[in-house]
Amino acid sequence: MSPLLEVEGLTTCFPGTRGPLPIVDGTHLSMERGEVLALVGESGCGKSMTALSLMRLVPKPGRIEAGRVLLDGRDLLELRVTEMRAVRGSRMAMIFQEPMTSLNPVVRVGEQVVEAIRLHEPVSRAQARERCLELFAEVGIPDPQARLDVYPHQLSGGLKQRVMIAMALSTRPDLLIADEPTTALDVTIQAQIVRLLQELQRSRGMSILLITHDLGIVNELSDRVAVMYAGRIVETGSRVDIFRHATHPYTRGLLRSNPVLAAPGERLPEIAGVVPSPEDWSPGCRFASRCRHCFEPCEAEVPGATPVGEGHGVACHAVAQGRLEGDAE
Repeated sequence: MSPLLEVEGLTTCFPGTRGPLPIVDGTHLSMERGEVLALVGESGCGKSMTALSLMRLVPKPGRIEAGRVLLDGRDLLELRVTEMRAVRGSRMAMIFQEPMTSLNPVVRVGEQVVEAIRLHEPVSRAQARERCLELFAEVGIPDPQARLDVYPHQLSGGLKQRVMIAMALSTRPDLLIADEPTTALDVTIQAQIVRLLQELQRSRGMSILLITHDLGIVNELSDRVAVMYAGRIVETGSRVDIFRHATHPYTRGLLRSNPVLAAPGERLPEIAGVVPSPEDWSPGCRFASRCRHCFEPCEAEVPGATPVGEGHGVACHAVAQGRLEGDAE
């Protein structure tokens, strides 16, 4: 059976002082039906822009310059605007980072979900409202009947996020893109949202592209992991591959800086430097300026994917030439 989603060479650019800047640069991804794929990396690495590119919601003046996004073999980048609008919501849906900015503040939350349902299904307002009530109950909103007619500002952050999840699930999508679904929520509510996503994924059998920098959530939810740095995928593998056999220096650095792995009072190791501005990205490996394994080819040549196990690939010159073998970074 073919993958549900295949992304081939996706490139999304924004204007720069020296020409177009590829914020998402030649990205390759694939997702099976019912799979949870986590896309991880520091802020500014292009994770959210990848999600917006998949949904064809790239804000202007950005534009998708190259690549293919195949959903069940159908290239979404070749669809007309009206055709893509039909796919967006019915086949694939997205939960955005900030529920407060995603919900219309002057429209009752129930009406917003009803509108989403009626946009994609030929049902009456009463039928859509009943469906909305069922969704609110499914996502764990207390007293769903009373919550139908409140405004976003009358709900907590956790309840607003549950409304967004209900809206995303309203048309039973095959693929759910969850972009930092626990951002701005306290730890207790984060745990509730993670458990909710787990339960919904299992009960519905849908695929989830989880975008996050929280490795604890990745370890709990994902089947496979793709690590992104400065617009490029640098390592992909199963959750076990990434957490037990991380190979790329950047992936290793992320794992070593995870607070969960540190002893109380212990100073966390850090990756020197910061993610560079797209204007300053190296023509070769973009992690070169922060990598202690950097050598001559790194700054000039783009590294290809090197297989290091079944389904486990790494884009790194040092790995390709065996320079990291036995390294205990």
